[in-house]
Amino acid sequence: MAGIGFEGRVAIVTGAGGGLGREHALELARRGASVLVNDLGGDVAGNNGSPAMAEQVVEEIRGAGGTAQANCDTVATTEGAEAIVAQAIDSFGKVDVLINNAGIMRNASIEDTTDEDWDAVIATHLTGSFKMTRAVWPHMKAQGYGRIVYTASSAGLFGNPYCGAYGAAKAGIAGLMNTAAREGEEHGILCNSLMPNAMTRMAAQAGADWAERMPELEHVMPPEIGNSMNPEFNMPLAVYLASEACTVTQGLYSQCLGRSARVFLGVVPGWQSHRQSAPSVEQIAEHWAEITDMTRGYAVPMTATEEHGIVLSQG
Repeated sequence: MAGIGFEGRVAIVTGAGGGLGREHALELARRGASVLVNDLGGDVAGNNGSPAMAEQVVEEIRGAGGTAQANCDTVATTEGAEAIVAQAIDSFGKVDVLINNAGIMRNASIEDTTDEDWDAVIATHLTGSFKMTRAVWPHMKAQGYGRIVYTASSAGLFGNPYCGAYGAAKAGIAGLMNTAAREGEEHGILCNSLMPNAMTRMAAQAGADWAERMPELEHVMPPEIGNSMNPEFNMPLAVYLASEACTVTQGLYSQCLGRSARVFLGVVPGWQSHRQSAPSVEQIAEHWAEITDMTRGYAVPMTATEEHGIVLSQG
């Protein structure tokens, strides 16, 4: 396959001051994109609202001959999201690519999760992804082209302890992506989600929190994983999904220890009750084995309406 380029394309990468976002931004720029590097991460003293981290990435891009600008607005508010998009358009004339990568983590058991921590995590991950999508949407729709990459997580789709807010936000992002993909396809806006696995600042904090709460577990990475938890292992899949070469939409993709793989929600044939009267609780119990039987295959509906059609086709 010919090299995948982004010449003439404009990309916004949120949370790009370090970790995964930094890798995405650097590679997009290396391949020709003009990149707006967004990060609220703050300066070396930890003060939010400073563009220091984003500016360091911009300096790397410019030093390598690329084009980039820094932005330190928050994705969690309408004003912040619109300011991010406005800066990209004012600086580069349009926006073709959005990688929703910004995130924070507040690790606690469900009973110990405070309202403040829940709200902060949901606001950054899920609400931020929505507000950024809404802000770029009319511009991508008008030009008939767009690529939006969301950052979901195995913690949301499969589950992990002590990250209820994070898991809920990441599962919600997958749902947001499904809707955006269905609405965007006719306008040339393709939407997919990455489920990364990487040792970043956020992941390191999660590991430390788990070690504190579950000291009996072994948290040392086994040597056979090699370097596959480095952030750059997740970048190629994200950049491909952001490219013109990617022609699929509504996909959820896991990048785990060097393996790239599609993830999907499937539904087994189950048990069909009569459609004129609701089943009893006892009937559900009686047919439980059939309801949960995974040996007869499965379907992968892409919309709620499609699931209705699948059920009706089964008789």
